[in-house]
Amino acid sequence: MDAISYERAGDIAGAVRAVQQPGAVFIGGGTNLLDLMKGGVTRPVRLIDITHIRGLDTITTLPDGGIRIGALVRNSDAANHALVREQYPLLSQAFLAGASAQLRNMATVGGNLLQRTRCGYFYDTAFTQCNKRTPGSGCAALDGHNRTHAILGASAQCIAVNPSDMSVALAALDAVVRVSGPAGERTIAFADFHRLPGDRPELDTTLQPGELITAVDLPPALFSARSHYLKVRDRASYAFALVSVAAALQMDGERVKTARIALGGVAHKPWRASAAEQMLDGRPLTQATLRDAAAAALRDARPQHDNRFKVQLAQRAIVRAVNQAAGRAGGVA
Repeated sequence: MDAISYERAGDIAGAVRAVQQPGAVFIGGGTNLLDLMKGGVTRPVRLIDITHIRGLDTITTLPDGGIRIGALVRNSDAANHALVREQYPLLSQAFLAGASAQLRNMATVGGNLLQRTRCGYFYDTAFTQCNKRTPGSGCAALDGHNRTHAILGASAQCIAVNPSDMSVALAALDAVVRVSGPAGERTIAFADFHRLPGDRPELDTTLQPGELITAVDLPPALFSARSHYLKVRDRASYAFALVSVAAALQMDGERVKTARIALGGVAHKPWRASAAEQMLDGRPLTQATLRDAAAAALRDARPQHDNRFKVQLAQRAIVRAVNQAAGRAGGVA
């Protein structure tokens, strides 16, 4: 068994200082980190417990009418908070679609942002080829079983997908991530927070060494009346998405004023379907237009040998999710 030391941080500055020690990592709910440690995927030597830092476990209203969700807010608490349920139902639905009730009671918003991929080759250290775990070793998934892997934004180095449901909703809602580190505080637009694999798949995010996520800010609610989170998976609970869609609309009669669409289960990061949004904005929401928009969202898809079905599945999921967001019975796909 590896020797591991433990330190409880009393404030943000203390946590940032403590994590500068070699082999130190932050721990919050631990729902992902402990799995990685037990499997030998990651081997920290010092855990910096941030769960007792005051002020990071609250949800508050911002002066502009948006909300701030502290990094230590539990997923279950965020999903059931009145401000989230009423103003950002898309996010509440995404929280409740993730994991199990027991895990949601422990997992934190900050930790959810940092989930590692659930690629089986990444988790099973018997497979030595994994560029995400061991840079330069190769990618076993490319020639292996890749049914659940990426069809968008992948590279020759990695075809793993981001597993978070919450992050798909945050991508659609134009969230901002707040962090604090050795250089001080900064904000990161959600679109810039997660990375595509490129030739550095071991880097999941644009966080700098020693930076701590402190909160997620959401802009004023524009889509509370018309939004839907759709998750397509192999079983009805406790399963990761094959494809998920966060869809949100502002409507002017039958015409789309503004559309927001993000996909999960298809890329190394939550995938904003900008091409689909642009085809819907300002146009009547007809089924023909919606199908064309869904096709545009997957135009650059590059599926693997086992997951070609995801292209059509994602298109149909977009159509269904947008229809459901618009309040159309049955969400025809």
